[in-house]
Amino acid sequence: MQGEREARPRFAAALVTDSDAARAEQRAVESVRADLGSASADLVCVFVSHHYGDALEDLGPRLASALSAKVLVGCSGETIIGAGREVEEGPALSVWAAHLPGTEVRPFEAQFEMDEQGHGRFTGVPQVQQAERASVLMFADPYSFAADEYLSALDQRFPGVSVVGGMASGGMGPGQNLMFTDRGLAASGAVGVVIEGDVQVRSVVSQGCRPVGKPWVVTGCEQNVLRTLAARPATEVLFETLQGLSRDDQALFQRQPFVGLAIDPAKSSFERGDFLVRGIVGIEPKDKSFAVGDTLRRGQTVQFLVRDAASASEDLTQMMRTQAATALPGAAAQRTVGALLFSCNGRGTNMFSKPDHDISCVRASLPGELPVAGFFANGEFGPVGRRNFLHGFTASLALFCMRES
Repeated sequence: MQGEREARPRFAAALVTDSDAARAEQRAVESVRADLGSASADLVCVFVSHHYGDALEDLGPRLASALSAKVLVGCSGETIIGAGREVEEGPALSVWAAHLPGTEVRPFEAQFEMDEQGHGRFTGVPQVQQAERASVLMFADPYSFAADEYLSALDQRFPGVSVVGGMASGGMGPGQNLMFTDRGLAASGAVGVVIEGDVQVRSVVSQGCRPVGKPWVVTGCEQNVLRTLAARPATEVLFETLQGLSRDDQALFQRQPFVGLAIDPAKSSFERGDFLVRGIVGIEPKDKSFAVGDTLRRGQTVQFLVRDAASASEDLTQMMRTQAATALPGAAAQRTVGALLFSCNGRGTNMFSKPDHDISCVRASLPGELPVAGFFANGEFGPVGRRNFLHGFTASLALFCMRES
């Protein structure tokens, strides 16, 4: 029975809110050890608030040693997720461990450096051998690491390999957001792991918007400036769409307007998850154009969007139901599924009327007491289509389960 149990993935997670760092670590380690049983800890992830001060300096190596972890990664967070909770205030330590049979876990670290001519370059690239069996888990510092450019570089080097994770948070400036590994502490750059083999990482990226108006085709653009839609001035279409909305949607759109950029150029009909959500960042009345937070291309389909608590909740719930139905055939055993959740700092009680919203949606869609951990990020990583992006106001989930044979 022991060999049979350890031939399957096994997951454990603990959330501790003790204000004493040593006690918090001890309680987390004891809980994770008990849940893992005799299974080895191939990957340990740790997410922690800044309340533990100097104890964070050697947190990674201590936890890795106590849990005999092959690889450990993690970061600081403004809000810490675990055990069905999102701890938005006070000390919190969330530790998650995974036994991943038939799967390699390869750590990496990356930095963004400028040369004397002012040209930037990245050091540190993940090692991927079989792209169709690999995923990347990554955490980065928002002040020192150009995550969007790094994700683009990974897309070019490893097409189709999903990257899930987020930007560390909780710090007030450069050097204050922390990344953890089993080797030590980093206050800049990025840390991560490649997960490649029999255990797959399925991603769920809930951008939390709903469409308003109708889709439009870009007929004129320059970099991120949208000039014409269906050969009409872009702002003319924008204001026409606004006038056609209900009073409530008008208020939402005026407060925070969004546009969805279709990712797949071959698609003519669109569903949830087909659009990359980006904000409208400026309007130029003179030439009737507006700018969005990403590069545009002619022939691309775009869709105006609004976001509120109800649409964000409905989007995450529906995407979780869809993923659960496809990822977990039959009556999946509780300990063969684990998850990591990365939500935006703007979510939580900043968006929803009740606490613990995102983690509650995730656990309600999956079997048993799902071992889950995570944090609220300064930006979330996750794929839309076959490309990886840095998102905002998003919930990004990594769901671990056996790969379909």
